[in-house]
Amino acid sequence: MAKPQGFAWTRRKGGDVEVSHHGRIAVVLRGRKAEAFMVEVADGDAQEVMARVTGNYKRGNERTARQHPRNSR
Repeated sequence: MAKPQGFAWTRRKGGDVEVSHHGRIAVVLRGRKAEAFMVEVADGDAQEVMARVTGNYKRGNERTARQHPRNSR
């Protein structure tokens, strides 16, 4: 599976965190979510964290799941 890329984040004055993907704002985190995000970015892969937070990621099994007999209805 390819690693996520194209994400960036900025911290606003009020403590909010703005996450963008390829230059477009994807999500704005406020309060506890913004604080938790900052901790996760410091500890792990920032691109992975931002992909998960925005919901913009794939698991790599979409094609396989589509072809499964259970899903062929």
